[in-house]
Amino acid sequence: MRPPAKFTTGSTMRHVAVMTMAGSLGLSFMFLVDFLALFWISRLHDEVLITALGFAGTIQFFVVSIAIGMMIGAVALVSRALGMGEADRARSIATSAMIYGVGVQAAIALLVFAFRRPLLIWSGAEGEALEVAISFLEISLPSLPLIAAGMCAGAILRAVGDAWRSMAVTMTAGLVAVVLDPLLILWMGWGVQGAALVIVISRAVMAIAGILWLVRGHDMLARPKAIDLRLFLKPFWVIALPAVGTQISTPFGNWVLIRAMAEQGDSAVAGLGVVMRLTILSFGGIFALSGAIGGIIGQNAGAGLHARVAKSYVDALKFCALYTGVTWILLALFADYVAAAFGLSPEGAHIVHVFSYYAAGSFVFTGALFVSNSAFNNLGRPLWATVANWTRDGVLIAPLAFGLGTLYGASGVVMAQAVANVLVGCVAGWVGWRFVKARMGIQSGPDAHPIRRGA
Repeated sequence: MRPPAKFTTGSTMRHVAVMTMAGSLGLSFMFLVDFLALFWISRLHDEVLITALGFAGTIQFFVVSIAIGMMIGAVALVSRALGMGEADRARSIATSAMIYGVGVQAAIALLVFAFRRPLLIWSGAEGEALEVAISFLEISLPSLPLIAAGMCAGAILRAVGDAWRSMAVTMTAGLVAVVLDPLLILWMGWGVQGAALVIVISRAVMAIAGILWLVRGHDMLARPKAIDLRLFLKPFWVIALPAVGTQISTPFGNWVLIRAMAEQGDSAVAGLGVVMRLTILSFGGIFALSGAIGGIIGQNAGAGLHARVAKSYVDALKFCALYTGVTWILLALFADYVAAAFGLSPEGAHIVHVFSYYAAGSFVFTGALFVSNSAFNNLGRPLWATVANWTRDGVLIAPLAFGLGTLYGASGVVMAQAVANVLVGCVAGWVGWRFVKARMGIQSGPDAHPIRRGA
C-alpha cells in the first residue's frame, strides 16, 4: 500500500505535537545510548573516564550531525513528493538518500578514525583522558554508517507520517543499551571498551529495524538504480549540503565550549560532559522539532496548502515554549540527584546546577531557531538556516565562552551558550515567520487570506 499525504488534513497542532514527541522520544532513545554509557562508566568512580567520554562524545556528535543534515534532505524531498501524490518518485528518492547517507558516513568515519589523536588533542584532551578517548573512538567510529542508515530510515518514516515506527527505530537502540551497558561495562569488566561495543551493537539493531519497517510496513525502498542515484543527486544535495552545514554548527559550538571548559580543569569538563548528554536527552523535543515538522511543512507546501504551512510554523513555536517550560522545571528539581548519580566532584556538580537552574530556559530560543531552520530547509532557502546556526555557533559562542570563562570561570562558559541561544533564536524566529508569510503569500490585517477550515 502506497502512503498518502497524511499531513494535509486535520489539526496542524496535533500533527506537530505527535510528530515532535515521536521524534523526541526516538532521538532521546538514540542519545540514551551515550547517556547510559556515561552513567555506567561513572559507577567505576573514576572522573577521568567521564572526562574522556566527554571529549570522545564531542568528536562523535560532530560526525553524527552530518547524518542528521542528510536526513533533513531526505525528509524534504520525500515529503514533497508524497504531497504531490508521486509515491513511486518518493520511494526512489528514499532509496537514493539512504545510499548517499551511508556512503558519506563511511568516508567521514574513516577520515576521523585516521586523525582521532590530533582531533582529541585539539579538543584539549591530554594524559590518561586522551588515551581512554582514543580507545573509545577506535571501537565506536566504524559503526557510524549503521547509525546513518537507522537515522535515514526513521526520517523517511516521519516523512510518511508513521510516528510510532519512526520513534521505535531509535527506541530499539536505547533498549539494547539498557540491557547491555551494565552487563558489559560492569559485570564483564570491560569498562570504556564495553561501552563502545554496546554503541556498535545498538546502532546495528537500529539500522536493521528501520530498514525492515520501511520495506515491510510502507514499501518505501525501491531496488537501487544508477539512473536514480544520478537523477536525485543534485536536488538532494541542494538541500542536504546546507542542512549538513547547519547541523554541524551545533557540535562545533559544543567543541568550542568543551575547549573553553578544558581551561577550567578536568572536573569542569566532566561536568560539561554530563550537561551535554543531559541536554540532548532532556531537550529531545527541541532538537527533534526541525526534522519532525519538516514533513508537515513539506507535504502542505507540495499540496499548495499555504495557510496550513503558516499555521504549522506558529503551532511549532507554541509547542516549543510549553515543552521548554516543563523541562526546565524538571531539570531544576532534579539537578542535585543528577550530579550525585554521576559522582561528580563539587566543581562538576556546579556545572550541572548552573545549567539546570539558569541556562536550560534559553532552549525556548533554540527551538525558535530550529523551527525557522525547518521552514528555510523545506521552502527553498536552506542556506538561510546555515547562516543562522553558524552565527550562533561559529561567530558568537567562541568570544562569549572564552570571554565569560575568563571573567566568571566555568559558570561563564555554560552561560555563554545560553546568551548565544537568546540572541540568535529571537532574530531567526522572527525572520522565519516573515519568510513563511512572504513565501506562502499570507497577508496580515483585514485583507489577510483566510485559513481553511480544519487548518
